[in-house]
Amino acid sequence: MHTEETRKVIRRLQIAEGHVRAIQRMVENGEYCIDVLKQISAVQSALDKVSQIILENHLNTYVTSAVRSDDPAERERVLREIADLFRNAGHA
Repeated sequence: MHTEETRKVIRRLQIAEGHVRAIQRMVENGEYCIDVLKQISAVQSALDKVSQIILENHLNTYVTSAVRSDDPAERERVLREIADLFRNAGHA
């Protein structure tokens, strides 16, 4: 990733980390469940955005290079890797 993209990702992760700590405090303090769930949803959205940034970078660099490569095994490997990622999404 380029330096600017890396900074953006790190900043988003730091914000998400802060929100996760806040959620932990909310649970410890017995906060209203709906408020906790709203915060969890916000963290999930933030992490989804981080995933999007990283995936776009990967597609625009590694995958593009592999697809343009003369090595069919490398093309297949990278495309299989992306397919596996989406096939396994939501199973974490």
